[in-house]
Amino acid sequence: MSFTEDVKNELARLLRKDKKCRRAELLALLRMRSSVTFGGSDRRGLTFSTGNSAIARRVLTYLKKDFGLQPSAMVRQGRQLRKKNVYTIVLPISKEDLSFLNNMGIDPFGTVNDRETLNNDEEKQAYLAGAFLGGGTVNRPQGDYHLEMVTQSYGFAESLCHILKSFGIKGKLTERKNDYIVYIKDGDDVAEFLQIIGSTQSYMDFESVRVMKDMRNRVNRQVNCETANLQKAVNAAVKQTAQVQSLLQLKTRSQLSPAIREACDARLRYPNLSLSELADICGISKSGLAHRFYKIAHMVEQYGGKKKK
Repeated sequence: MSFTEDVKNELARLLRKDKKCRRAELLALLRMRSSVTFGGSDRRGLTFSTGNSAIARRVLTYLKKDFGLQPSAMVRQGRQLRKKNVYTIVLPISKEDLSFLNNMGIDPFGTVNDRETLNNDEEKQAYLAGAFLGGGTVNRPQGDYHLEMVTQSYGFAESLCHILKSFGIKGKLTERKNDYIVYIKDGDDVAEFLQIIGSTQSYMDFESVRVMKDMRNRVNRQVNCETANLQKAVNAAVKQTAQVQSLLQLKTRSQLSPAIREACDARLRYPNLSLSELADICGISKSGLAHRFYKIAHMVEQYGGKKKK
């Protein structure tokens, strides 16, 4: 089961006690997944389809209990390779039924202006939950952070972006073929979205994986940094050893100052130590020892050049 299905199954079991919140969730679901057909005798029909049986039951329950409507339901096998069942709810709507839905703020046929019907944060949260149930997907936290909701209505997509912004979530809008996609790519915002729509268990699972992932990344960065520093120290030690050997071929020890002689002896005796470790043995600062090796390199360049001439 995908992480998206985990989130949707959790939301589909969520009990909403407030009727206005149920209405807000249903409205977003219908915006996402319903279509309208026109039949004879001036009748309209609303059709809602989903591949999730729990979501289908939820829509049926809302329509029957909250609005006293009598939709019919059917199940058919999908045509795709996996052949998942498709659950379709059909609601014939007369003019009277449509008027009733409009009065309740459920108008899947009209202009999208749902923000005016959402009176508080709880209703907005339920609305976002309905939008995700109807057309949302979210990546597993082990991979790249990405959550999106897909709709064919630009106005609906804009409403979702405005509502996300009211919660401090950076939702972006893009167009893909005939669809409009509202997407979130920031890990903190994805986690916040899961929390505000009421997917508590999925939110905790997401955060748990994210914490472990961040810890691994920090450890990897630290290991990489330490490895790079170690390689840098090894390269410096090898270079310093070679320069000391070159200098001793150009000059005798007695021709060197005590400080330079001490640096040469220490590096030849401890070729694998870092500059800091070697400085501790010599009893001087790291910068002081580095300056001595700088002078050794300069002497090799100076005397080596004269010898070539």
